[in-house]
Amino acid sequence: MAEKKSDRTRAAILAAARERFGTDGYERATIRAIAADAAIDPAMVMRYYGSKEKLFAAAAEFDVRLPDFGDVPTERLGEAMARHLINRWEADDTLRVLLRTAVTNEVAAERMREVFAGQLAPTLRKLAIDEPAVRAGLVATQALGFALCRYILELAPIVKLPAEDAIAWLGPTLTRYLTAPLPSQE
Repeated sequence: MAEKKSDRTRAAILAAARERFGTDGYERATIRAIAADAAIDPAMVMRYYGSKEKLFAAAAEFDVRLPDFGDVPTERLGEAMARHLINRWEADDTLRVLLRTAVTNEVAAERMREVFAGQLAPTLRKLAIDEPAVRAGLVATQALGFALCRYILELAPIVKLPAEDAIAWLGPTLTRYLTAPLPSQE
């Protein structure tokens, strides 16, 4: 089935918006600049998305696509999660756009919270991990800190770190966050 022109236009707008929000941040990105990047009239952006906020929400839609992890041995859970998250960041720049913008924009920060609370905590509940919200938050601190250093701040040693090495470093910490007794339980 042939792709409709409107689908191509929406895709061009979203691609331009992700790039512009990622480069300029939410506040400095404008509908005019996004439209120019997509080579369309700004009125078309408004026609399809209605507002800058709605366009950002669409551009920042991110599914972590967490697998089941049910067959992963407990001692390898952090490694499996680190591998999955690094692969997602490497394959899709949407999380990077969201992370960059979340630092300075409350709408983006709320979206980031929704991504991790809404997707990670339920996965941990399915694994019968106690205190899934706390543990999801702990995993988020490590995962987002790594992403911030590698993809946003571009700290040279972290950028150059091969994915397998990053997984080897992150995995044990994530496993600890997921499985160690919480201090209040000791």
